[in-house]
Amino acid sequence: MASLKSAITAYEHPIQVTIYLTDDGSTDGTAKAVKEKFPEVIVLKGNGNLFWAGGMINSWKAAIKNQHDGYLLLNDDTFISETIFGDIMQTKNYCLKEFGKDGVYIGSTKDPLSGKLTYGGAVLTNRFLYKFTILEPNGGFQSCDLGNANIMYVAANVVEKVGILSKGYVHGIADYDYTLTCKKKNIPVLVMPNYCGLCERDTKGLYHSFHLMDFKQRMKHLYSPTGIAFESRLLFMRKFFPYRYPIFYLVGWFKVLFPKVYVNARHGKP
Repeated sequence: MASLKSAITAYEHPIQVTIYLTDDGSTDGTAKAVKEKFPEVIVLKGNGNLFWAGGMINSWKAAIKNQHDGYLLLNDDTFISETIFGDIMQTKNYCLKEFGKDGVYIGSTKDPLSGKLTYGGAVLTNRFLYKFTILEPNGGFQSCDLGNANIMYVAANVVEKVGILSKGYVHGIADYDYTLTCKKKNIPVLVMPNYCGLCERDTKGLYHSFHLMDFKQRMKHLYSPTGIAFESRLLFMRKFFPYRYPIFYLVGWFKVLFPKVYVNARHGKP
């Protein structure tokens, strides 16, 4: 929140920003602390089961009622740069000139210690295998297929055409769904030219300790919104990569039933 306030102050032109924050039943006093330090923030209450996607939808629904010019989605663990609004306007101007329409702009983040790329926009390199490469900011404007909403700006006209995040996703993947939906509707999705913030990344992977769990634990992890989120991933595959759906389903269950075989096969062990 402090980095957002600094960015608003640092922007060279007057800008009016309304901040919406969903407090999904936190018990650490976050909502109260935010209200005390930033009284202008609109704090919305969740039901305790919204997770990331649900919380974003809750905030976004409230925001569109006031018909803003654009919507900047931010993760609570992301620290944005003071140049973020300048980067958004620079990308917007390029997009309008190049495509004749506004679009969705993805802000890349890097690890605060290593300086390595953590989140941003990615291009699909193999649709059948669902392989993609995250794009490093290069000072230019790069089109992408998938975008993380750690930092994601969506123009108002895009919301009019596409709406907000799709229902059916509990925690993650909803941002990838949104950018792919925009691409299908011929809406530009661009990676902004510079790094726009700092954010750590969990590099362990979804199955890093799967083989160490018992069957009950693996089942719980498979369907947990903060675990593998199998139902959300099946929805995503069925919607955008239907030919991969049966393979993804079978491989998912294979990992549950034979985790050690999967781990050994992945690492080339007999």
